[in-house]
Amino acid sequence: MTTRQQLVWFITGATSEQGFGAHLVSNALSRGDLVIATGRSQEKLDKILEKHENTENLRVLQLDVTSNTTTVRDVVNQAVGFWGRIDVAVNNAGNGELGLIEETDTSAIRHQFETNLFGPVEVVKAILPHMRSRRSGTIVFLGSRSVWIGETPGLAHYSASKAAMHAIAEGLASEVSHLGIRVLLLAPGAFRTNIYASSPFHQENSIPDYDGLRAACIQRFTGIAGHEPGDPVKAMQILVDVVRGEGVAVGKKWPEPGTSLLLGNDAERDLYKRFDKLKAAVLEWADVVRGMWYPINAN
Repeated sequence: MTTRQQLVWFITGATSEQGFGAHLVSNALSRGDLVIATGRSQEKLDKILEKHENTENLRVLQLDVTSNTTTVRDVVNQAVGFWGRIDVAVNNAGNGELGLIEETDTSAIRHQFETNLFGPVEVVKAILPHMRSRRSGTIVFLGSRSVWIGETPGLAHYSASKAAMHAIAEGLASEVSHLGIRVLLLAPGAFRTNIYASSPFHQENSIPDYDGLRAACIQRFTGIAGHEPGDPVKAMQILVDVVRGEGVAVGKKWPEPGTSLLLGNDAERDLYKRFDKLKAAVLEWADVVRGMWYPINAN
């Protein structure tokens, strides 16, 4: 579906200069769309306005997605008040809490889920009534290829939070499609968004048994920062294309519920690696897998 309508975008986590959110703001504005950029820092939001020369097509609102339900709803309602609607809501805000499972304080894991799962859910629940009333809208989730590499030491907390987000996005897609609302789940690989450089590796509860593994993890993640192969500008250009049905999206079907749009060669590689490992395990244990039903259901 191609649209020439001027869309209203609501974007969370838009204040990191190298992040997906900032690049999405720029690309959406370049198409002539209207943008509401949100983030935790008012100072950084003001810089976004300056960067775009205080264009009338851009508004900014301070929002921490981990705020309580009332605060999130109030910000969303204020956003709707600017132009009377939100056409596209992008759940981009997120963070990374790296660390080994036994060594990482549970509070850090909870914070990971508050930011990457519960925050986006609150935003979606605040926006849905407005989209339902118009029987129109698009909700975008920035997932991750990390859901297929959760076995990577040090990445489990982040992978788990993104896997939960994927499940919410897939379920929501099926629940709201009859209301004229679309859901798009992106699964980016490693992009140069500064996330690794800004993600702490927790070692406040260091255990000697993990010294070697921890050191290897820190070296690995430190080595990735600044060398990620993905270009975030290209990724956000594709996102706007897909939502608007333009450019690379012309002639392509909208991803069905239960699927995601992969971004990056590494995302594709890791998906197939996980599929192959799962398939091999099923075949190895096929007699057990297929021997659990009551006889009447066995065929």
